[in-house]
Amino acid sequence: MNYFRRVAVMALLTLPCAAQAQSAGGTEAPETSPPVSVSGSAAIASDYLFRGVSQTDRELAVQGGITVAHDSGLYIGLWGSNLAGWGTFGGANMELDLIGGYKAQLSDSATLDVGLTWYLYPGGADETDFAEPYVKLTGTTGPATLTAGVAYAPKQQAIGKWYDDGAAAAAGLYDHPGAKDDNLYLWGDAAVALAGTPVTAKAHIGHSWGQDGLGPNATAVAPTGEYWDWSLGADATWRNLTFNVSYIDTDISSREAGYLRPSFSKGQDGTGNIAGGTVLVSLTAAF
Repeated sequence: MNYFRRVAVMALLTLPCAAQAQSAGGTEAPETSPPVSVSGSAAIASDYLFRGVSQTDRELAVQGGITVAHDSGLYIGLWGSNLAGWGTFGGANMELDLIGGYKAQLSDSATLDVGLTWYLYPGGADETDFAEPYVKLTGTTGPATLTAGVAYAPKQQAIGKWYDDGAAAAAGLYDHPGAKDDNLYLWGDAAVALAGTPVTAKAHIGHSWGQDGLGPNATAVAPTGEYWDWSLGADATWRNLTFNVSYIDTDISSREAGYLRPSFSKGQDGTGNIAGGTVLVSLTAAF
């Protein structure tokens, strides 16, 4: 009996030493990250600009999104914003985007992202929703990150030319009921982190090609058929908060947008250019 007691005491005395050896990296298994990650954000912005065009009638926007990603590169996401004025696609006061895709790490500094965005407008007319596949190539060099992208929405009723002008749309008289059209968008983004500061300078340029009229609910992805949009701005980050100030503009003049009125105007009263230059301010919290 004394023998077994001595063995038990020796074992107890040995345990702390074994534990210290494992914590020092001897035989302890390395920690592994879970294969699925969840991230999201919530933001408040002075406007919601989609490719340079206001979707909230130059008023406040509250936005949020969530993404679930697998370490294989597959991901799905959900993003939403309130709408007003031109952006209210057939009576909807909300945009809800369903996003799915795959990210492939081409190298330590290059990523290819292939996916699809399904734009939904809950509470709007039946023909409002449309799908848009996209491809993005992102590369980093030093403090700079560069992205080139293409998004192509194949022919769909939601982006077809049902009206030739805003007057017909206001009267509810279809010029081409049931028409389908497509839309192409090419863009480039650049971001440069300023050394020693929490600030990142950002720039964007994009070009849209689509139908030069109005869709079934007096809206269009490329309102004047084709146009440029661009922006210059900066992010300032503190912990999980990002404050952004940007100047955003398009080359859509009031004269070019004239045939789209009254829909294409602030308050849809036929005056003001909702695609003119504006300063956008936003605050985003990531989680």
